Amino acid sequence: MSPQAVGRRRIHRSVAASVPLAVLAALAVSGTANAHDDQPKVTRTATLGDIPLGTFSNTLLPGTVDDDHGIDLGGIGSDIYPTGRKGEFWTVTDRGPNGQIKVDGKKRRTFPAPGFDPAIVRIRVCGDTVKVLDAIPVTTASGKPVTGLPNQQARDEAPYSYDARKALSYDPNGLDTEGIVRAEDGGFWLVDEYGPSLVHVSARGTVLTRYVPKGLNLTGTDYPVVESLPSVLLHRKVNRGFEGLAQLPGGDLVLALQSPLSLPDADAGNASRTTRLLRFSPKKRAVTAEYAYRFDPVNVVDPSEDDTSELKISSVVAVGRDRLLVEERTDKAARLQLVRLTRSADILGGPYDDDTTSPSLEQLGDPVASGVPVLGKRLVVDLGEVEGVPGKIEGVARVDDHTLALINDNDFGMTDGAGAFDAQGRLIDSGIKTTVVYVRLPDGI
Repeated sequence: MSPQAVGRRRIHRSVAASVPLAVLAALAVSGTANAHDDQPKVTRTATLGDIPLGTFSNTLLPGTVDDDHGIDLGGIGSDIYPTGRKGEFWTVTDRGPNGQIKVDGKKRRTFPAPGFDPAIVRIRVCGDTVKVLDAIPVTTASGKPVTGLPNQQARDEAPYSYDARKALSYDPNGLDTEGIVRAEDGGFWLVDEYGPSLVHVSARGTVLTRYVPKGLNLTGTDYPVVESLPSVLLHRKVNRGFEGLAQLPGGDLVLALQSPLSLPDADAGNASRTTRLLRFSPKKRAVTAEYAYRFDPVNVVDPSEDDTSELKISSVVAVGRDRLLVEERTDKAARLQLVRLTRSADILGGPYDDDTTSPSLEQLGDPVASGVPVLGKRLVVDLGEVEGVPGKIEGVARVDDHTLALINDNDFGMTDGAGAFDAQGRLIDSGIKTTVVYVRLPDGI
């Protein structure tokens, strides 16, 4: 399937009056060029055209979406990973279109297309257009769609219809897919927010193994589930599980929790600036290291925000044997930090993997002062200061030593609230498009 998508520098008059015009012109051109070239800038912008969600989904797996409510394909910006061909990338959708509507004062999670199946999508950036070249549905061992529905009652949000009036069934196979890398065997590794989990899928999208935290007790799946991740991850914040995934040159994977754990409770997690990265060995099929990652204050990441709980990691990208770019963001701003994974920073198996430890890692106002190693970091670029970068960047890929490809999550054009759909149940689109931008970094990575 291949559906088509679609400083300045001023010179004062007093200076100008005393400088020959030819020299003045040369200085102006040189000054503008230097100011322009010395700063990160967007060098390319491409957008995805309108592809009806029902058409997309039913072409991959017939009968999965009976009514798309006027929603177009979107949400493919959960992550982006180079295919090895110029201008081509692997992307992945999240769990599908979803929103929130208040009923009797309580928010309900809505799924307008509950049969939607998360998909791996290969795209090409052609001029100002993002073209879909291929798509691979993520399926169970028997070839059924995994869907994007929540897994477990009480642990996950209850799913409802598009208008929040009808309760939907939970699906133990459901995945809220986020990060993606290409596996050495030709398949893919994905991370998921529900478990949180690490998912190994074949080149055809079949789930081979889902790695989850010890003690999750997820039953009824149509694929193998292995409890091999630290049990402390059971305290992940709702809808804030694994969001970032990187593949190091040696083959190891790095998994990033989007937000601090809710330890010992939600209030502690919401107030915390410390989240966690895990190192996973596909050869050993086990976590081999764990790292504490410390966010900058929220008003440093996003000067318009004062709520610490809005801080998230959405992408991690390997840029060396043990170096990573880490994206700290809110929905409106993002900064990329460079970190090095060192043995001395490994906290795996220590007291902070025990959920009875008090205070918890998340409660420490200054982890370093408490003797906890925290990954050192260096700011590479503040994307909020780069003109032309869209909001809610969730995917980052390295194009070359000086260029990054960024992709946003447009949430399938959905907004929250009862006004997301008209009286006929058709989406009132937000107008936000899936967009890929190239950002050039003069100083490199």
